[in-house]
Formats: sequence, structure tokens, C-alpha cells
Amino acid sequence: MEIQVLGPLSASVNGGSIVPTAAKPRQILSLLALSPGRLVPVPILMEEIWGMEPPQSALTTLQTYILQLRRRLGTAMGPDAPGSAKDVLATRHGGYLMQIAPDSVDVHSYEHLVIQGRGAFEAGDDGASAEHFRRALALWRGPTLVDVRTGPILEIEVMRLEESRLGTLERRIDADLRLGRHSELIAELTELTARYPQHEGLHSQAMVALYRSGRQASALDIYRRLRARLIDELGVEPSPQMQRLHQAMLTVDPQLDIAAGPRRGSTFDLYAA
Repeated sequence: MEIQVLGPLSASVNGGSIVPTAAKPRQILSLLALSPGRLVPVPILMEEIWGMEPPQSALTTLQTYILQLRRRLGTAMGPDAPGSAKDVLATRHGGYLMQIAPDSVDVHSYEHLVIQGRGAFEAGDDGASAEHFRRALALWRGPTLVDVRTGPILEIEVMRLEESRLGTLERRIDADLRLGRHSELIAELTELTARYPQHEGLHSQAMVALYRSGRQASALDIYRRLRARLIDELGVEPSPQMQRLHQAMLTVDPQLDIAAGPRRGSTFDLYAA
């Protein structure tokens, strides 16, 4: 079985899709897929589908949805499968679980690559770090579960994964900056700062990429525009880190050079309090 949630929901067995068309069974499949091999309690499934006020028929309806999923699973598995659909989508006391290997789900592969990337970054191997992060990000095919209606449980998972994706992107850019790829990053960071207009980390990376490319004025202009936006929209000044990075560029601080600073930190962290 192969399940993908980093983008539109996709789940297939032997090349045959088992993704239902109805909204609620899609939610159930998504929630079970995010916890391969782990029990998902019935109350959690009910809360995802109906919130805090499930109908009186909720348990019977949930069982019907599970039956529908098993039918699709059984059809895709075929009559010669070594196990049954009930063995894969199993009932346990108080809940259900998908008895599949974690690496059948793209989230597991993504998180494993992120762990490898962090380890390489901590060890000072920027090339390996950037490559692991790049491979992890390549698994994404769009926003998490973009075609699935999300209830309160899935919504939290989607937010967590989207934050993880953004953090991984920042770490990959940090590694690329340490490798001297500043000129190559300018176009990407221009797009990212437009997409996340209040994100200080990405703006700091854009400033550094431009500064190291000999475009000090453009780097300082990014700070000016970010500061104006934060004051106009939120009534706050940039963080002390951003202010110190700005000052470092004004004074041509040698710590901004590629080889300067701690091996296991980002450029932004150089100016942390």
C-alpha cells in the first residue's frame, strides 16, 4: 500500500486507488493514514467528523464508513491477497488502525529525511544537509490534504505539517547559504518573502543572499520594507535579531561572510540575544 497526504490524498493498493469520493470516509482514511500501526480511538474519529456534538447514530454511521473503506481495500487487494481487508484496516478495542508499515505513508519518509538533514547540519556537513532537506521537500505535491475536508483533529495535523514544511525549507536555505549558493537563492527567496510577507527568518535569508551577492542596497531595502509592513499592519518593530542583522550590514560586519559564525547555526542566529 502507498499513501500520500503531502498534497492531494492518494492511497493505492497494487496500483488501484482506494480513496473514497465521499467527504467523511476521506477524513477517516486520512486520519488513519497519519497514524500507521497506531490505534485511533473511536471518540477521536467522531470528533473529526462531527465535532463535539455527534448525532445519536454516529457510532453506526462510523462503522458504515469503515465497512465502505474495507470494501474498497478488499477490491484493490484482490482475491489472492495473503490477508484480508479486515487485517489491514483492523478493529481493536475502542478504535481502528491501519496495519501498514510507516514507510508506506509519505509523511514517514519526509520526517525521516528531515531527521537526517538535521543530523548532517549539526555535524557541519552542509552538502548532505541540503540534499536531505531537498529530498524531503520534493515529496510535497501541494498543501497537506488539499482535497480533504478537515475537522478539528485533521486541521491540527495539517497545521503541524505545514509548519514543518516551512521550517525544513528555512533549514535547507541555511545550508545552501553556508555552501555559498547565495546568488542561486535570490529568485527563490524573492518569491518566498512575497508569499510570507511577515516572516522574519525568510526575509533575513533574502537579505544575506543579496548582501553576499554584492547587492547591499537591495538587502537593506528588504529590511526597510519589512519594517514598514510590520509597523503598518501589526504596530511592532522588527525583532532585535532583525535589527542587529540590519546594523551588521550597515557596518559591513565580517560575521556575515560565508565562513564566519558557528558551524551549527543559521545566519539569523548569529544576531540572537
